[in-house]
Amino acid sequence: MKKRLTAMLPCLAALAVDFYLLPFLARNTGAAMLLMLAVMPLAAFGTGLVYGLRNGFSILLPAAAAILFIPAIFLHYNFSAWVYAVFYGGIVLAGDGLGSAFYRQR
Repeated sequence: MKKRLTAMLPCLAALAVDFYLLPFLARNTGAAMLLMLAVMPLAAFGTGLVYGLRNGFSILLPAAAAILFIPAIFLHYNFSAWVYAVFYGGIVLAGDGLGSAFYRQR
């Protein structure tokens, strides 16, 4: 279990950058929509995909992604953005599932 959690740390750091630093690039509503609906989900999917390719499937990563997004709601958005926590958890789950399909045990 400890090995899986230490393998997850770089992915969690990438998700933290995705959720907490990318919203600072939104200067207007159009940029915010582009970030929230395209760039951030692609980064979350890519993170899940890379984790799945390297470590196989783990339900902990999508759950951690959803939990990691919750404080970002109160920092960058309003309460109506809570649905994005579920959305990003699902996106990471899809990336992790696809990546784990191509995972080879070493």
